[in-house]
Amino acid sequence: MDPIILVISFIMTLAFLSFGVGTVTLERFRIIGTLVLVFLSMGFLFNATALLVMILFFPSSLFSTNGLIMFSSFTIMLVDTVWAWGRYLKNGIDSRVSLALVRYTQIAFFVWVINFLWGIVLLIWI
Repeated sequence: MDPIILVISFIMTLAFLSFGVGTVTLERFRIIGTLVLVFLSMGFLFNATALLVMILFFPSSLFSTNGLIMFSSFTIMLVDTVWAWGRYLKNGIDSRVSLALVRYTQIAFFVWVINFLWGIVLLIWI
């Protein structure tokens, strides 16, 4: 297996763990705390890094199935992270969040996990 693909996989696993911790924390406490912001942001940054590495080393892969899956995951995480930061900037730290943000975060994480697992399946086949 190509070492770059292993690096991308490792970075995506870090994104999965970070986004997961942020999602579970937001769902459990229903407040925008430091932990939620840090882990959602780290998950987004890891995902963006993996996408950037993929584009730099495999430019044609952006239009492949795996590239579309990674880009959709990136977009979902971007919306969720921006929404969480927007609530923080508007209401301050440790402010209660709406049920809509909690539900979107749950759905975003579920879709992101499906995309993550599908990406693993595609990498195994490559």
